[in-house]
Amino acid sequence: MAFFALWSCVLVGCFSVSLAEMLNLSALYPPKWEESPGEFSDYTSQNGKYVINPWVYPERLGMYKILLNKTAKYFQRFGKDNEENILWGLPLQHGWQFSSGRLADPTRTTDCGYESDPLCISEDSWWADLNYFLCVLPVFGAVDSGIMGISSDQVELLLPPKDGSRFCYSVSSCQSSYPTTMKKWKAFYQRIQLPSTSLDNLLEYLWDAHTSTLKETFSKFEDRFAYYSNPEVEFEKDWNTAVEYFAAFRLHTTLTTVYEFQKGLPPRILVNGDEAPFIKDFSNFQNVVLLGLNLLYKVDSASGSLSLTLWKFLMNIPGVRTAVQLLIEAIANAFTS
Repeated sequence: MAFFALWSCVLVGCFSVSLAEMLNLSALYPPKWEESPGEFSDYTSQNGKYVINPWVYPERLGMYKILLNKTAKYFQRFGKDNEENILWGLPLQHGWQFSSGRLADPTRTTDCGYESDPLCISEDSWWADLNYFLCVLPVFGAVDSGIMGISSDQVELLLPPKDGSRFCYSVSSCQSSYPTTMKKWKAFYQRIQLPSTSLDNLLEYLWDAHTSTLKETFSKFEDRFAYYSNPEVEFEKDWNTAVEYFAAFRLHTTLTTVYEFQKGLPPRILVNGDEAPFIKDFSNFQNVVLLGLNLLYKVDSASGSLSLTLWKFLMNIPGVRTAVQLLIEAIANAFTS
């Protein structure tokens, strides 16, 4: 138990959150949140459809913003100012990808995502491609559920110029390409409308849809690994594996929790020569998290994911997740004191 408690500490970032210190929640929002669209009417309208270019950072971010706005009322019972909305993890991850340079063209053959074109999202970015589906499927699932206030045929996305066939672009095309995952996202939104549903139960549905999204799309973009350094590719694989453990633990994906957690993520693309815990321009926290994620990946691989099976078993024992959470907080306090 102590071993898994230590690993869960690494997974959730070994942090403690003091809400009293968070006087201005807007300071925690992703970059350019305030400037991004907040309603579908803020996008271009053509032939009765809202047309969105998800390959421009503010336009993709705006999809998340609308999602957070439309679901806010369902999370009021858990806390004020929409802070307890568990969908915050999605736009905050997108914001970290943007600020760390992970949405830029990794081939460096274009200016996409760099100084002359900073808001461009590159279709050659592994991070951008996986994030595409962790934006589009949740949003289209919400549209299909009816909580977004528009019909399923009222919104359409622009495809990237080179690899458009890899991406779905409307509610119907995503349902056709990813029927199982779209049903999971729709089930989550149906669940949040039930006033008696607990936050823990909602997290179960959310993580089920989240992991399903990655399982269905991860292999489609493995060719993008060729554009990155070995340390960055290792981190990409580490991160994909870690999500399974986050899901089993039902990591809380609320605003302050994810904001604090992301302080442990690498603030730039990893390059050859970067080796945690000895990356000089990274904080101790970032080095420890990187090292921990890599070790978790190695344990998972060496055990044939038996470690994940054991972790899931432990997390399903009544009271264990709560006990582990308390232990995490104790370790976190020792780590950060």
